Amino acid sequence: MNKKTILVTGGGGFIGSHLCERLLKEGNDVICVDNFFTGSKNNIRHLLSHPDFELIRHDITFPLFLEVNALYNLACPASPVHYQHNPIHTTKTNVIGAINMLGIAKRLKIPILQASTSEVYGDPKQHPQTEEYWGNVNPIGIRSCYDEGKRCAETLFFDYHRQGGVASKVVRIFNTYGPRMLPNDGRVVSNFIVQALKGEDITIYGDGSQSRSFCYIDDLVEALIRMMGTPAEITGPVNLGNPEEFTVMELAEKIIKMTSSKSKIVFHPLPQDDPIKRKPDISKAKKILKWQPLIPLDEGLVKTIQYFKKILNV
Repeated sequence: MNKKTILVTGGGGFIGSHLCERLLKEGNDVICVDNFFTGSKNNIRHLLSHPDFELIRHDITFPLFLEVNALYNLACPASPVHYQHNPIHTTKTNVIGAINMLGIAKRLKIPILQASTSEVYGDPKQHPQTEEYWGNVNPIGIRSCYDEGKRCAETLFFDYHRQGGVASKVVRIFNTYGPRMLPNDGRVVSNFIVQALKGEDITIYGDGSQSRSFCYIDDLVEALIRMMGTPAEITGPVNLGNPEEFTVMELAEKIIKMTSSKSKIVFHPLPQDDPIKRKPDISKAKKILKWQPLIPLDEGLVKTIQYFKKILNV
């Protein structure tokens, strides 16, 4: 009788598929909604025969009517390569999709979690980034469809909370990596691993001194579930990520060593509006969720490299 039905939009994606898997293990009914623009059926193929798992192919920019007990809104292309491919649809997914999902939450009086992003901070002038920092974002650049789309989605979540009493929960996800990342998504971890395994040049944009923080997928999923379990008055936003900081050059050298690759590092110009520093302050996550990442970068990279070896047949 205590079994919950939980909707995960973007459930066929990298993060969404791991979340669906974890929710099923905890004994829930899970409805996965995905239009497979960037998600993949391969990510959830092993779940299709599970009696408590249901897949709906649907674009959340169109209305959806379901009866559920909780909703995780993860639907949106999350890498520059993919969200810039169709920037108008990216903005629609962030804004119209959020409105449609918030409508479900309001009608059913259920909690809804928004997977926001560290990109709301833009190219930050504050380091590390706290949730109180308003960001430094170009509203008309090539990344704006994602950055400003996610910022607008956060606005909607808080307005639905204040005006409509919706139990909104907003998390800002920093760089996350692990198995089921797309090999062509343009992110540094997957890019570097794929290039290293294929013996291709490792492409660094800029001089490699820009920094990132990398959180393993299992740690992130744990935080998402803890956030959903907080009382209704806990809205966030809450930063989720690993505060341990590495330069892009350090990451490239680490992956070359771990894969025993003969790849050479080459440098290309930094893309427009690419942030120089990115590191979360996770004080709120520690306090509110009693959470911090546990899996060190080397351990997570071993699992991620094994995954890419398998799908690339190398």
